Amino acid sequence: MAACNTLSRGPLLPIFSGFPCTLKIFLYRLARYTHLDLTPVSIKRIPLLLCLPVFMMLPAQAEFAFQKGDKICLIGNSLADRMQYDGWLETLIQREKPQLELTFRNLAVCGDEVTKHPRAEKVPLPEDLLGQCKPDTIWCFFGYNESFQGQPGLEKFKTDYAALIDNYKAKNFNGKNTLRFVLFSPIANENLHNKLLPDGSANNTRLALYANAIKEIAEAKQETYVDLFQPTLALYAKAKTPLTLNGSHLSVAGNRALATVIASALLKKTVGSSAADEKLRQVINTKSSYWHNSYRPSDSNDVWGNRSTLRFENNQSNGEVLQQELKMWRQLADNRDRQIWAVAASKPYKVDDSNLPASIPVVSNMSHKTEQSLPYIDGEAAIAKMTLAPGFKANLFADEKRFPELANPVQMSVDPKGRLWVAAWGSYPNWEPGKELNDRILILSDEHHTGVADKCITFAKVQNPTGFEFWNGGVLVASGHEILFLKDSKGDGVADIREVYMQGIDDADTHHAANNFRFGPDGGLYWQRGDFIKENVETPWAKAFTTDSQGMYRFDPASFTFGYHAYNGPNSHGTAFDYWGFHYATDGTTGNTFQVVPNQKGFKMRELLKKTVRPVCSSAIVSSSQFPDENQGNFLICNAIGFLGIKQYKLDRDANSGLVNGTAVADLISSTDQNFRPTDAKFGDDGALYVSDWQNAIVGHMQHNIRDPERDKSHGRIYRITAEGRPLQAHVNIAGQPVAALLNNLKHPIDGVRYRTQIELTKHEPAKVLAACKEWMKQFDPKNPAHAHHLLEALWLHQRLDERDMNLLKTVQESPEPFARNAAKTVAHFWSGNAIDQQSRPFTQEPEIKSVAPKVRPDGCLELQLLTVKDALKYDQTSIDAKPGQAVEISFVNVDLMPHNVVVAQPGSADELCTAAVAMAGAGFAKNFIPESTKILAHSKLLDHGQREVLKFTLPNTPGDYPFFCTFPGHGTLMRGVIKAK
Repeated sequence: MAACNTLSRGPLLPIFSGFPCTLKIFLYRLARYTHLDLTPVSIKRIPLLLCLPVFMMLPAQAEFAFQKGDKICLIGNSLADRMQYDGWLETLIQREKPQLELTFRNLAVCGDEVTKHPRAEKVPLPEDLLGQCKPDTIWCFFGYNESFQGQPGLEKFKTDYAALIDNYKAKNFNGKNTLRFVLFSPIANENLHNKLLPDGSANNTRLALYANAIKEIAEAKQETYVDLFQPTLALYAKAKTPLTLNGSHLSVAGNRALATVIASALLKKTVGSSAADEKLRQVINTKSSYWHNSYRPSDSNDVWGNRSTLRFENNQSNGEVLQQELKMWRQLADNRDRQIWAVAASKPYKVDDSNLPASIPVVSNMSHKTEQSLPYIDGEAAIAKMTLAPGFKANLFADEKRFPELANPVQMSVDPKGRLWVAAWGSYPNWEPGKELNDRILILSDEHHTGVADKCITFAKVQNPTGFEFWNGGVLVASGHEILFLKDSKGDGVADIREVYMQGIDDADTHHAANNFRFGPDGGLYWQRGDFIKENVETPWAKAFTTDSQGMYRFDPASFTFGYHAYNGPNSHGTAFDYWGFHYATDGTTGNTFQVVPNQKGFKMRELLKKTVRPVCSSAIVSSSQFPDENQGNFLICNAIGFLGIKQYKLDRDANSGLVNGTAVADLISSTDQNFRPTDAKFGDDGALYVSDWQNAIVGHMQHNIRDPERDKSHGRIYRITAEGRPLQAHVNIAGQPVAALLNNLKHPIDGVRYRTQIELTKHEPAKVLAACKEWMKQFDPKNPAHAHHLLEALWLHQRLDERDMNLLKTVQESPEPFARNAAKTVAHFWSGNAIDQQSRPFTQEPEIKSVAPKVRPDGCLELQLLTVKDALKYDQTSIDAKPGQAVEISFVNVDLMPHNVVVAQPGSADELCTAAVAMAGAGFAKNFIPESTKILAHSKLLDHGQREVLKFTLPNTPGDYPFFCTFPGHGTLMRGVIKAK
């Protein structure tokens, strides 16, 4: 009634006096969402279309006629990209026109612009895919990302868009010279009345300009134009709940509403949606998932990029195998089209996939003597193979025997209820066509508190779940190109809400994709990713963020700010925070370990400790009352090759300088089971350390064909490590607690308790949390060192809620506790604008080192330079001619990002020596993986990227083929060459 009264008094009375109250309320809401000034002058400008049926909201030029057998391709940005996950647009049109047998193929990619299509190496562009699809009509969704250029970019946008239409018509994709276009405007920005997000006023001013420009282009080219800008303004005003996630990107509900607008416009009648559409929508979504795996496959670097040409047994390459699978995915999608038409027409239909092309059988290269396929031992029996630090013991918490779904566990986390969650990657390294997807997020419960899981629930199936963390009552999960938000609203442990929350991350190499999700005390969600990836992330704040920089990224799911945080590479995995907010990171490939520190206009990584193993899958900080005092605050890293265990380091923290340095101490755990692959370590609610074991004979992408049949897809274990003779950590109530109780939890000394409490607070209304926090703070004395951390927690909570209380910051900056003062410096760094959404900065390019042919010096010595080849597991030279008894000088340079050595040995000894190197296990690092043997003629050390070493030796007088090879475990299979002495 307040809205009705507002529009019925003063100067507005002559205009609205005869309007129904419901219409007055509608216009009042419209004004709130569009910042419309309710004056007599502005009211006259309100389009009358807002009072008309949906199909009459669209402009007259929205003329389009579907033709029987039309093949329709969607191109453009995230607006179209998101439609394939919800399926509503195709559902409504297929429902209305089943007799036309229409085919939809979505080629849109988040972040795309008319002239910019950032992709990983050799990934097909829209033009290439249109050539494959041969469309009769192309639906174009551009203008959102370009709109951030404002008026200055408008003319170029119009010119480029017109040129795209001309170019595509000239391509004549369908061979009929009948290509038609539908040009859609951007949607409007919804005002969510959230201070963390744009209110939409500036965005809508720009979007309106570009919507009008698209209309002009359509008129000039005599193509169909569909305005989505004005209709979405109307939808927002009518909606009882928000239709977008962040103002700019539609939710599932928003896509459903927009689908009715588009379908109504194109079919020229009012089209609605109902629960009866669900069966058809599910069939369409299945088809779309198959198609998505064809045009945007995981591990595209193995499909088309530099690892597609790696060859293994029988000269098979990754590219040949995976490109055949793309044909299979396409056929699976094609087969669902007929099912879609039948369901839309309410006719029975059984899908027949017998026409699926056959996959290419792959022969394993594990038959080599250097890397035998190892037998998998029982999870309980494997404990006998473990060596734990004195005073610790391990038990099997869960394994594949009890829970077959626990295959290939890659990350874990503990929820506010104290339950252990696991990302199980059963379809690793990516889903195969014709097989069931077996990637899951699992919940493991120990309801009887025996230290052994007694229940396993599949929370959700998620393709390639490389990282996840809890937030806002649900879970954020990295899944290929997207971050999903999953939530259980019924309390049965199964996700029934599924939103594509953010798009534009990449999985060109699933080993390198976004991993190890972890919230920082500042409220940012941190992850790392490696090489080969190309981000193209849309936000409501600016045009798409595009980068190919490896390293650490930060995303705030509340504000949708996203940015590159700090460089690390080449295959960055693992991040951790400690009690005082010190930030740590590791790199998987090199094993290098860093402290992440503020630096000028961003952050950088400095060496934390001298590495002793590689690769590193994950890292953690010890914080548990169950562990002894001498372990508290120690740094743990998980190693999956060679050492096979968890290394432990004592950290020396200097509060004055803000720098931390680590020193190796007793290993926490190691194993002689060569299949033991620790991928993650998390402290549970009971204070025990839970360790996920990938349990696989194969861990690498490069060393074996991506479809090597020895890649295990059935084993996986979770081990539980406890300190003997010490009580378990007491449970702290977190889930479902009121704000006051949660704030009190922030005084708890254990990091995990406070961390889970911080996550639980994201479920509560920010304003109430902030008000309660200000009251909670009053009990603390800023001059009391014992209260310093409590006030720091209050400061971090303000930071997470974007409440920049400078007085509180000053209080912590003047704390008697130097560690609190140091943490406040980082908060100040953020609030000064130096650390939010930093663009990736160019790095100095290293000078290229080129191959040099061997030459014989005047003294008769054979001189040569031997290089590793980046990302290929091979040397640049594989056959070198020499003479028996000749002196040889090799300048060995490692240009690859992984460490390598070179060993020259007697003929026929390569397999024997590589096997001996593998057997050295963790002890091999100290000896550069060089086994004791009289058959070795010369060898280098294990060299990191950019290092070099000169080898001088004399060949024996006996003619023969003298092999050279790398003895790092797993490398010797491929990394070989021969010196032919003849």
